[in-house]
Amino acid sequence: MNAKKDQKVVVLATGGTIAGLAEDVSKPNNYVSGHLTVAQLTQNIVTHGAQLVQEQVFNIDSKDLQFTHWQTLLGRCDYWLEQNDVAGLVITHGTDTLEETAFFLQTVLRPTKPVAMTCAMFPANVPQSDGPQNLQDALDWVLQTHDLGVYLVCAGKVHFGVGVQKIFSDRSQAFASRDEQSGCGKTSMPPIDWSMPSVAQVLSTKHWPRVELIYNHSGADGQMVRTLLKANADEKTDAPSGSNQNPTTDGLVVAGTGSGTLSQDLEQALIDAQKAGLWVARTSRCTFGVANPDKHPEVPAMLYVSPVQARVAMVLGLLARNASI
Repeated sequence: MNAKKDQKVVVLATGGTIAGLAEDVSKPNNYVSGHLTVAQLTQNIVTHGAQLVQEQVFNIDSKDLQFTHWQTLLGRCDYWLEQNDVAGLVITHGTDTLEETAFFLQTVLRPTKPVAMTCAMFPANVPQSDGPQNLQDALDWVLQTHDLGVYLVCAGKVHFGVGVQKIFSDRSQAFASRDEQSGCGKTSMPPIDWSMPSVAQVLSTKHWPRVELIYNHSGADGQMVRTLLKANADEKTDAPSGSNQNPTTDGLVVAGTGSGTLSQDLEQALIDAQKAGLWVARTSRCTFGVANPDKHPEVPAMLYVSPVQARVAMVLGLLARNASI
């Protein structure tokens, strides 16, 4: 191990299954997330001579993650990455929304040091607990890698934060990268030309854009989109005179079938939504592959990212737009 012995590695703990405990160890799927502290998680970790700094950012089930949690985590990451004696970060996180946090941190921070997110699919006190090995692997990766940016280290694999997706709900190898099969290679940003906000802009944000995620499917039409447009129109009508209140919905991401395809009625509704001032983009609901930019050219395609990562990208793009107004 070529440890960076003169530098620190900071472990930021946020909760999740990796910090969870099962009431009955014979029932590993019945547990409560976010019990163990960062000190408990790291008590048996091998540091290879590096100095370990521990910080409990919060301790929650990641399904309950809110934008305010992202702001808190972003602030702590930004602080530690600015320290000259810090070699990199390890972030423990729940699996359910990890891909969204990974995309968020990579997009806003653009780290010039390694940031390893890690997790577990089984709680800490059951025989098949995978958290300790994942945490050790994440630290080892930070100490050895020359890669920069936000990555997921889990189940013996390393995934770049953009394009990673949880594909299994019950296996230790729960994640895959969308570019593993498509041959796209590592992609740092979606292809739509949106400005992204600075760290300072995100940290100072009090009102986050609202972006809804919808799916194309058998029998899909544009009714949901039209309902959202009507709600926007009603809210503008009901808003007090001189109000700066934003419409209920600022943007729509649609997970298209196959290569990002849309039913005719849904496509028309999305075009109408754009004319009404909403941001609209589409991706594919498939785990691997990309949305074809040449299909439905009036509805921009986002490549390489899952629908939920596309939603995060739109939220950030809208945030940057709003900050510049």
